[in-house]
Amino acid sequence: MNARMISALIGKDLKLYFSNRLFALVTVLGLVSYTAIYFLMPATVDETLELGLYMANVPAPLEALLAESDLRFYRADSIDALQQAVLEGDVPAGYAFPDDLLVQLSRGEQVSVQLLLSPNVPLEFVEIYEVILREFAFVISGQTLDIEMNEIVLGPDMAGRQVAPRQRMLPLLAVLVLMVECLGLASLIAAEVEAGTIQALLITPLTMVGLFLGKGVFGTLFAFVQSALLITITGGLLHQPLLILTALLFGSAMVTGVAFLIASTGRDLMSVMGWGVLAVILLVLPTFNVLMPGLASNWIKLIPSHYLVDTIYRAMNLELPWMDATQNLVLLLIYAAALMALGVVMLKRKLR
Repeated sequence: MNARMISALIGKDLKLYFSNRLFALVTVLGLVSYTAIYFLMPATVDETLELGLYMANVPAPLEALLAESDLRFYRADSIDALQQAVLEGDVPAGYAFPDDLLVQLSRGEQVSVQLLLSPNVPLEFVEIYEVILREFAFVISGQTLDIEMNEIVLGPDMAGRQVAPRQRMLPLLAVLVLMVECLGLASLIAAEVEAGTIQALLITPLTMVGLFLGKGVFGTLFAFVQSALLITITGGLLHQPLLILTALLFGSAMVTGVAFLIASTGRDLMSVMGWGVLAVILLVLPTFNVLMPGLASNWIKLIPSHYLVDTIYRAMNLELPWMDATQNLVLLLIYAAALMALGVVMLKRKLR
């Protein structure tokens, strides 16, 4: 086994991959489609004002104002319900008035109101919320009141760091690109096993180690180039490029291991596609935690692609430092090595 033999094997796999019209079309069309989807997604954030409100007893004048206002209001039954609504993203901010508001107003005391803020509320919006609060106070009493507004940010503060929808979608597109290459490699291996090509190769000086090394290098590099090209075209490498490329490389190795497992399980192209679709659904799940924060529970961290998606998203949009990304990269590499090793073992058993 030598480098020349491995490179010849990689070249053969590349030709065989594109000789399959289905996967050749899916590879090119998929890359173009994912890029188009990215640029068609909104590049700006919808900043329509929507507020939450907790007030034990709403005075009639304020009730009339709320009914006539163009703003949308979520009327919470308690402060806890209002906090939950803000945390889950139902409203970006909410006012929590004290239960004895009317008593404090009758005594002429200073009124303390909590302004509960979502982490992604822009700083300039806080000033608007303060103006709205003072308008509420004037409507209630008919005069300017002494009101103290306490700002409480629920979760990490994202002020001035809004993430556009298409930036949230990009990790999903990257995972889909990787999974298309995963399905292509799995079908290629399954076809070679069914046709006896791999058994014929093993009669030559090529060893089992060289065979899997060639397949692994081909699958990893081919998936990596495709995903890196997508991220580059969409401008994803403007921040932390080396970190993102490292994560993509580890992710490419991971899906190559998944391809080995699928190829070892499937008996023909149809069964490979069946197992492959199941793998795609499973590995895509962590991306929805980025698209809709708070939707998934902690169990999502058991899926290997979570660490790829989390690293890419935070590196592109939140300036994730290398120190904070170390744990994700290590776990992603461990998953990649484990899946690759397990896939090799399963394929060896199938070839014997």
